[in-house]
Amino acid sequence: VHIVIRRYEPSDKEAVVTIYRDAIEEHINPAFMFAMTQPLYITISLFIYIGSYVMGGQSVILALMSGGAWVGLIYFCCYEFYSGYVRERLHTDMKDIPGHYLSHPDNCFWVAEAEMDSRPQILGMVAVESKYDSDGKKYGELLRMNVSSSCRRAGLGKRLAKTVEDFCRERGFWKIILSTSSTQRAAEALYYKMGFKRTLVNTQSECPQWMVWMTQAKILYMEKVM
Repeated sequence: VHIVIRRYEPSDKEAVVTIYRDAIEEHINPAFMFAMTQPLYITISLFIYIGSYVMGGQSVILALMSGGAWVGLIYFCCYEFYSGYVRERLHTDMKDIPGHYLSHPDNCFWVAEAEMDSRPQILGMVAVESKYDSDGKKYGELLRMNVSSSCRRAGLGKRLAKTVEDFCRERGFWKIILSTSSTQRAAEALYYKMGFKRTLVNTQSECPQWMVWMTQAKILYMEKVM
C-alpha cells in the first residue's frame, strides 16, 4: 500500500479524531491487566476477598461484591486515565487543529493517507509544536502520533516521527521532546530506536493524583538532541 504523508486538511477531522480516540483508548485494558498483576494489588485483592468473606459471616456473595467493587475501581481509574486524556485533548488543541498547528510556521500537523478499496483513507497522524527553553533556544515537541490498528508494524510510525524530525531540523530546532505512558511499549521502543533518550519519569496527569496511582501507570518524558 502506497502511503502519502501530507499536511492536515479540515476534511480530515472526523477520521483523525476516530483514530486518535481508538489509538489512545486501546491502552485501557492493557493498563488494567498490568495494574491487576502487580504484587501489591494481588495482595490487596486477596485481603478484600478473604476479609469480606470472614467478616461477612462467610458470605460468598459479600466477598464477591466487595472484590468486584475493588476491581471495578481499578478499571474505572485506568479508563479515566486514557479516556479522560482524550476528552481533554479534544477540547484543546485537537478541537481546532488548523488554528493550533497550521497557523504558525513552526508548528504543523500531518496525516498519513493511502488508497484503500479505491478511496483515500487516513491511517495515521503526528504533530509538532515549537517551544523555547529558558535560554531562548527553540525546540519542538512531538505530539499526537497515532497509527490506525489496520496499519501497525509497517513502519508508518517511524515515517511519521521522521517527518517531525526533518521538519525540526529544517527550522534549526536544537532538540525534540515527547511524552508517552509506560503502557505504550511499542511507542517507547520505537523512540529508543530513533535515538530518543528518557529524561524523566513521573505520575503527573490531568487525572487526580490518587487515580493515577491506582493505575500504576507512569508518564515517560524523552528527548533527542539534533
